[in-house]
Amino acid sequence: MTIPRPEYPRPQRVRPQWLNLNGPWEFAFDPGLSGRERGLPEADSLPGEIVVPFCPESERSGIADVDFHPGVWYRREVSIPSDWPQERVLLHLGAVDHDAYVWLNGDLLGMHRGGYTPFAFDITPHLRRGTNNLVVHAQDETRSNLIASGKQCPDYYSRRCHYTRTTGIWQTVWLEPVPQTYIKDMRLTPNLEGGALLIEVTLGGGASRGTLSANATLDGEAVGSVEVSFSGHHAAVALPLQEIAPWAPGHPTLYDLTLTVRAEDGSEDAVESYFGMRSVSLSDRAILLNGEPLFQRLALDQGFYPTGVYTAPSDQALHDDVLMSQRLGFNGARLHQKVFEPRFLYWADREGYLVWDEFPNWGLDISEAVALEVVMPQWMEVLRRDYNHPAVIGWCPFNETQRDQDPEVIRQIHHLTKAFDRTRPAIDTSGYQHVETDIYDVHTYEQDVETFARLFADLARGGEPFRNRPELDVPYQGQPYFVSEYGGIWWNPGQQDDKAWGYGDRPRSEEEFLARYRGLTETLLKHPRICAFCYTQLYDIEQEVNGLYTYDRQPKFNPQRIRAINEQKAAVEK
Repeated sequence: MTIPRPEYPRPQRVRPQWLNLNGPWEFAFDPGLSGRERGLPEADSLPGEIVVPFCPESERSGIADVDFHPGVWYRREVSIPSDWPQERVLLHLGAVDHDAYVWLNGDLLGMHRGGYTPFAFDITPHLRRGTNNLVVHAQDETRSNLIASGKQCPDYYSRRCHYTRTTGIWQTVWLEPVPQTYIKDMRLTPNLEGGALLIEVTLGGGASRGTLSANATLDGEAVGSVEVSFSGHHAAVALPLQEIAPWAPGHPTLYDLTLTVRAEDGSEDAVESYFGMRSVSLSDRAILLNGEPLFQRLALDQGFYPTGVYTAPSDQALHDDVLMSQRLGFNGARLHQKVFEPRFLYWADREGYLVWDEFPNWGLDISEAVALEVVMPQWMEVLRRDYNHPAVIGWCPFNETQRDQDPEVIRQIHHLTKAFDRTRPAIDTSGYQHVETDIYDVHTYEQDVETFARLFADLARGGEPFRNRPELDVPYQGQPYFVSEYGGIWWNPGQQDDKAWGYGDRPRSEEEFLARYRGLTETLLKHPRICAFCYTQLYDIEQEVNGLYTYDRQPKFNPQRIRAINEQKAAVEK
């Protein structure tokens, strides 16, 4: 069969040699979590089959079993290509929901906790000639209050704004040869005003001395190069640029970057990357991109697919989701209650599409400090993975948190985020209830346009803003004000499914829908102290039918009519 999702999975650190392990794997459910006792890590075969990287709940996996699955097992044979250098081989897993254990030839390589971020193992000491037995075991308890499950439904049937669950492998699995000393990670920080890129590299392997060189090009022309010596497993250098072309929506200028490490042990490792030069800052009324106020016209995107659930059927489908949002006049999205694939962020970078990164905190009880043990390491992995993307315009680790939340959990994660990244704003918890935040955001699904406008009338006059939980929220302190969920207009003409769900009363006609959409949206665009909106939502998902597209990405309205509303000049931009 054709390998599903064949594209290179890590677009910001590319090497020419790699092996995609997607496709048919042997598979078994493990409802009693007894697989280890039954010897599955050393098994010669498993009874079923699954198509990786699609979860067993999805149609594309070939299984489509949507029940709860406490444990699942995967097995396949792996052979290392004969033309690979005999130095190191890394095994990469893009994402496995939720706790993953990995064996090679019966040896436990290690485990990873968290269902949304990549992890890797150096498998060199465990390889043998010919075929190797690779086994992956995933454990996933969606109903546990110590599991961040996002919009995965804690009940058997999907309901309201909770949808089909994902268990196990849901992003690409792949092998990669690297030298003895190699580039393990990197951090790229643009200094737009200073005309330079700060490069920080973390090395894997054994060597502790060598040189790091960086070369940047723009449209194929050399615009900067630098070399620095390093000692230890970290190297840092500022790369001055001879030509500065800012990255922004409508002008998503990207530079190409080659990083090369030459180590004292004779290793040489080169990776291809890219970066955008842009700055993000705040005024008292607006979010500034490259020093200018830019109203963020965002759509809520939850990253679900009819046949793949969490996994897009193709790289083109990820690209199309960006393009179809832009056709409606949105310049970005809240990536809601899910950590999206790196390939989605790649297309956002390429198309000039602003995104807010969010952690899928729903399902996690944050009323006690133990929640920090869950959130902190997983959120740090998100920050590290996505830091280099120019499209990522801000961080949001929590959404609509519970009334009895431990405020110190929120505060400490906010402080952690700000310590890791001083270049972007962070929202502590979107909607409610705020503890300490750079941007003050609120959610409202009020459907009456006049009532909706009255919610924000005092703020326009310099008074108090609408707050979701004024008795619990930290007081508003003059931050930029963001209506980060609104609309959600229920619209599913012709659908007979009695499980359909949306916000408010359904409009009686398309014209009534568009009038409501215009009234709500123009209220926000014309407001002198509102800097951004996020409309719920871009497309329907299962029973939730408040999308501007259907679940299979068909437009419900002429996109030009929505675009004409969204692209009106905002008050903060004048």
